[in-house]
Amino acid sequence: MLVEERRQRVLDLISSKGFASLGDLSKQLGASESTLRRDLDHWHNQGVIRRTHGGAVFVADSNPLPTLEERFSRQLEEKKQIARAVSDHIRDGDTVLLDGGTTTLEVAKLLVGRPVQVVTNSIPIAQLYSGCRDTDLVLLGGYVYPRTGVALGPLTIRMLDDLHFRLMVMGVEGITDKGLFNGNLLLVETERAMMRRADELVVVADHTKIGRPGLAWLCELRDVDTLVVDPAIKPEARKTIIEAGVRLIVSGEPGGFRE
Repeated sequence: MLVEERRQRVLDLISSKGFASLGDLSKQLGASESTLRRDLDHWHNQGVIRRTHGGAVFVADSNPLPTLEERFSRQLEEKKQIARAVSDHIRDGDTVLLDGGTTTLEVAKLLVGRPVQVVTNSIPIAQLYSGCRDTDLVLLGGYVYPRTGVALGPLTIRMLDDLHFRLMVMGVEGITDKGLFNGNLLLVETERAMMRRADELVVVADHTKIGRPGLAWLCELRDVDTLVVDPAIKPEARKTIIEAGVRLIVSGEPGGFRE
């Protein structure tokens, strides 16, 4: 098992139970206690867990990444509005990388049956195209994070080496003036590799994500080409995003992706 994958599984086990002993972690992961002590030190330094005698306690304010089911019903209508705006920007024949997430899933639904090439690391998104003849699908493999069904880590990154995309559509956990955030350190590393292989980065986020940080910093605002949000975004947030040089598109408002 790769280091990044093992560390993520360590965190998953501790966060799901609230506490895990070294002995339990060793049995479940097949790693030595000395190796796992280094993994616990890593997460302790990140502020996600607290080391205890013989194990660790989960101390983050909330679970680092809610399940897809937990997030699916939140702001669903806003996500559908955002997805419609993005799907109108995608041209027939495009190669599109769709990151995992509930808003990108809404975008994926609108592309079913269209003559485009879809690349994704999300099993829920890939399932939409499994029987579709008109849409080409490439599924990125690797360690699958069980809470969201998304492939992460070095194996996923390695598959990206020979790929190129006109457009990447990515969701995030939070956006502040400091940049973009997500709730999983391994996910962030994977997303950075994806971003490097796309001509255009389109971030999709409903208004509740604006002004909210996350566990893991992903990139600066200026690294985003386009941010698509719903009309409930606050005026001060609009100003911050535009001043960072990001093209801001508000679903339902005139203009859209037109230059």
